[in-house]
Amino acid sequence: MSWSAILFILIGASAGGFINGLAGSGTALFALGFILVALDPVSAVALVTLMSVVTGFQGLWEVRSALSRNVPRLMRFILPGIAGVPVGVGLLSLIDAETLKLIIAIFLILYGGFFSFRANLPKFDRRTPVIDSTIALVGGVLGGMASLSGALPMMWLSMRPWPKAETRALLQPFNMSVLGSTTLMLWWRGAYDPQTVTAFLIALPVSLLSAQIGLMVFRRITDDMFRRLLIGLSLLLGLGILIRALV
Repeated sequence: MSWSAILFILIGASAGGFINGLAGSGTALFALGFILVALDPVSAVALVTLMSVVTGFQGLWEVRSALSRNVPRLMRFILPGIAGVPVGVGLLSLIDAETLKLIIAIFLILYGGFFSFRANLPKFDRRTPVIDSTIALVGGVLGGMASLSGALPMMWLSMRPWPKAETRALLQPFNMSVLGSTTLMLWWRGAYDPQTVTAFLIALPVSLLSAQIGLMVFRRITDDMFRRLLIGLSLLLGLGILIRALV
């Protein structure tokens, strides 16, 4: 592996780890563009997915007390999300994933763009178990089809006026469970060859350290700032998907 490839892997690990520590989501958005310069697409996705899962444990520890406050609600997200992954993989041959990405991108841009520049944040505070499970299921399906598991849950949770720890205690375990399922499927398909494992070992220390820096920032921002962060990430995610699809 060349020194330039190692440099891009380290930059991607640094950017992805920081946003993982800060928001508990969005690792691929910030890391994948750099890592694709160093690795082929399958290896890059496999690396970012595994890095997201391993680095995410630090975020879970940060909100460990919030995780136990509402276990049934947490399961309403995790279980449908995991169930949706193989469904999404199965639908790959029936639905054009690129068209689906464009639709999701436009939706993210409209939502993120509208609320990013408004003084008042969206607010939806009543209990919605059916909607929660439906969004988690669709998120899992989108994860299996187009690696977009976090898009809808991120938008949905940014509308909830909850404390930041409570929001993160749903978003991060959901992402980790879906990405963990994806990691197992990639491993089963042989994506973790010696080159990918070597790249992961190079990226891991930087990713863990950057996540700690992101967690330091997370501790200092307010609940409303965290919701605005999720809305801003929705906008950036939509723009990133749109640019990749068009280019």
